[in-house]
Amino acid sequence: MLIISTTPYSQREIRKILDIRAEEEDVEMTDEAKELLTKIGVESTLRYAIHLITVANLVALKRKAQEVDVQDIRKVYSLFVDVKRSTQFLMEYQQEFMFSEVQDGDEDDDEKMPPAKES
Repeated sequence: MLIISTTPYSQREIRKILDIRAEEEDVEMTDEAKELLTKIGVESTLRYAIHLITVANLVALKRKAQEVDVQDIRKVYSLFVDVKRSTQFLMEYQQEFMFSEVQDGDEDDDEKMPPAKES
């Protein structure tokens, strides 16, 4: 068995990867937008930040801009949730969902639910 240890990317490396990816997708971005995207990549995941590039470009094109700006990144960040925020949302609102597995001390919830009809 061969074990290869890896280290997380630094902020500088994430920025370089995002720059390369934006160039490959022909997306022009302001320096401020790149900084915000780098911050998102550090705090969330690089994959999530990379996916935001294309969507932010579409938002910028819709407003007839030549380059992606901070407002475009913020817009797509609010529309598309990363794994961390998605998990947090599910934990906060789990009681609101159908078939919630976490109970508030009611162990007889199954008795309250009518049996499924057989077809």
